[in-house]
Amino acid sequence: MGRKRRQKPFYERVEITDIGAEGKSLAKINDMVVFTTQVIPGDIVDLQVVKKRRKYQEARVTKIYSSSTDKIEPFCEYFEICGGCSWQMLPYNKQLFYKQKQVFDQLSRIGKIEIPEIEKIIGSAEPTFYRNKLEFTFSAKRWLTFEEIESELDVDDKNALGFHVAGLFDKVINIRKCWLQPDPSNKIRNFLFDFAASNNLEFFNIREQKGFLRNVIIRTSSTGETMVIVVFYTDEEEKRNNLLNALKAEFPEITSLLYIINRKGNSTINDQNVLVFSGEDHIWEEMEGLKFKIGPKSFYQTNSLQAYELYKIARSFAELTGTEVVYDLYTGTGTIANFVANNAKKVIGIEFVPEAIVDAQYNSKVNNILNTVFFAGDMKDILTNDFFETNGKPDVIITYPPRAGMHKNVVEAILNTSPKKIVYVSCNPATQARDISLLSEKYKVTRVQPVDMFPQTHHVENVVLLEIL
Repeated sequence: MGRKRRQKPFYERVEITDIGAEGKSLAKINDMVVFTTQVIPGDIVDLQVVKKRRKYQEARVTKIYSSSTDKIEPFCEYFEICGGCSWQMLPYNKQLFYKQKQVFDQLSRIGKIEIPEIEKIIGSAEPTFYRNKLEFTFSAKRWLTFEEIESELDVDDKNALGFHVAGLFDKVINIRKCWLQPDPSNKIRNFLFDFAASNNLEFFNIREQKGFLRNVIIRTSSTGETMVIVVFYTDEEEKRNNLLNALKAEFPEITSLLYIINRKGNSTINDQNVLVFSGEDHIWEEMEGLKFKIGPKSFYQTNSLQAYELYKIARSFAELTGTEVVYDLYTGTGTIANFVANNAKKVIGIEFVPEAIVDAQYNSKVNNILNTVFFAGDMKDILTNDFFETNGKPDVIITYPPRAGMHKNVVEAILNTSPKKIVYVSCNPATQARDISLLSEKYKVTRVQPVDMFPQTHHVENVVLLEIL
């Protein structure tokens, strides 16, 4: 006879008191921290624990008795299903408050780093319709509403074009209006769905790996250009041409209409051949008169307006005079490197992805920037003493690593070469705090500036200036 499973705790009429790491709301019950989601400080709720740990628990809300006076009505009909904009119930000023608090908690309270007063977070001028890139999925198995399931009736319209339901790889919500990307994004997506449905084009079945239509990626730019990439699973020329011609006729503002035949098990396109159906194979972004070529695989910050604010802060923190050798680590397509180049003697950009380095070099060329040089490879392998001797030791390092932060060998290389200043831009204050702790043997934090790149979510970017002791 098996052991009886111990029932997990259930808490009644608990007040949510704070928002912690990763945007999770929390309550404190008998010195135990209980994390949950989709509620905010001031809500009174019942909580059913679903996961127990020694120092904390995770729970789901089973009942809301009363709502916080701060709570507002979410504007998107897919809230709580999509999971993409999970802070819609918080007024924007409160979102900014908790993002700034997150930066303070990670650096000072958890990281134990001595920091100056944090400068006021820079909010987004556009809290909705701020993204310049979205990817939508065609699915023959859409997510069904609770009403549809409970009706027990056969559902005929099972196709969807939208986002995956949070935590479910094979269920897609059919989106009619997304609040993240400005028009013509919604109009293009809805046109594609309606055209495909009316012409009996087969939507992709991810479980069975069959179907015709797989994904669509829409990129818009501050210059008014639009790129659409339609991804097909099967190569059916007549059907493909009919759809793409219809899309081209309906939206003459599409300046780059591309397509991909992707027969892989996953939907990533980095290793796929991109074909031009009409227009150019790229669009352009612009920042302070600098032009940046954006291809179908190019990385560019998804919030163009806030990217400009972020880069201005990085440049300001660096306080370049025109005599410095600057290293731009994790340079991507060289956006920051080219942005600061006119203020430096020389800028060296390093990035793991070779294709990104090709874009970075092109962006320097098209902007007539002659004092940049770019290298592709693993950062921890490139930053050797020989590399510094050959290319010059940095006076300033600007680093913008992925969420995982910097490899410890990269941190050691920075400590060994000892630049006067380090401008650390991060999308994850937790790993930023870890790396700064390692750098603290030689550096002190002199400025901290959070920036909100992703309204309606818990994500926050943070820029820290470290100066040598």
